Amino acid sequence: MKNLTIILIMLISTLGPSAVIAAVGYASVRALGRNPAAAPKILISMILAFVFAEAIAILGLLIVYNLFGG
Repeated sequence: MKNLTIILIMLISTLGPSAVIAAVGYASVRALGRNPAAAPKILISMILAFVFAEAIAILGLLIVYNLFGG
């Protein structure tokens, strides 16, 4: 039962940031399609969003490891 709980919590903690990364990627591709001249501004915003989403995922996994790990 403990393993199932860990698996579910890890799934939930990585599903949110994954959805954010997918949404940001989709929105940036659409924005580049509409206005290719704004590529530098879009790239910076996209990278910042990816960094914050990955930081949330890493923090979630570290918390799960500290709660249930060794």
